[in-house]
Amino acid sequence: MSVEEMSFWEHLEELRWTLVRSVIALVVFAIVGFSFMPWIFDNVIMAPCKSDFFLYSFMCKISSGVPFLPDFCDDNVTISLINIKLASQFFTHMSTSFWFALILTCPYLLFEVWRFISPALYEHEKKSVRWVFLFGSIMFFIGCLVGYGMVFPMTLRFLYTYQLSALIDNQLSLDSYMDNFIMLIFVMGLVFEMPLISWMLSKIGILKKSFFKKYRKYAIVILLIAAAVITPSSDPFTLSIVFFPLYLLYELSSVFVKADDPVDESEVSLDRI
Repeated sequence: MSVEEMSFWEHLEELRWTLVRSVIALVVFAIVGFSFMPWIFDNVIMAPCKSDFFLYSFMCKISSGVPFLPDFCDDNVTISLINIKLASQFFTHMSTSFWFALILTCPYLLFEVWRFISPALYEHEKKSVRWVFLFGSIMFFIGCLVGYGMVFPMTLRFLYTYQLSALIDNQLSLDSYMDNFIMLIFVMGLVFEMPLISWMLSKIGILKKSFFKKYRKYAIVILLIAAAVITPSSDPFTLSIVFFPLYLLYELSSVFVKADDPVDESEVSLDRI
């Protein structure tokens, strides 16, 4: 049925079934995640707490030959979590299952959005939007992987080993660990959507390619500040690990933005008279 033939109530009914299918997918994956969550928690979520985490091993090989880099070869650093609330472990089990389901069903949820809006688009628009959804999904997952494999472990290692005084022992609560774990991973997933957002803003005429050239210096400063906030380490090497992916995203965003409209020379000449 074409868009013109569908009434308001038929559109509403289609939206209702879109939401129903999306909720069913979330519930099914949440149940699966709940069933396997103890294994996922031990082998995936808690992996950055172990000294043999792949990032620490990789950084150890790099930092061992360079004196001014932080030491990642200390196998004595062990991060243990404590639970200070009676129901925290149960609610963490529930909430983590939901976030796990949300990540895994993200492509399907985007497909449902696409299926709902596609009848209202022209054929050439469908081709563009189809690739946009695919590209957005891929970039989101890449961002989540960068957050899990690099940003969160670096932040965790620095903040947990930081000491204001030798008389203070660090004890990390389960709630604090999970809040930072989920926040940093999803923040990086959203940050990696920067090229997609730039493309969309370019399509509606808000963003031009000259913007990236004009404000590149300011963007570098802002991205440095953002990298310092995400990974509050004092050494430049750790800071650069977060900064360079953000800067590459900035430059990649400019590729997806259309060039400025050409200036009419006759109008320029008249303006100068």
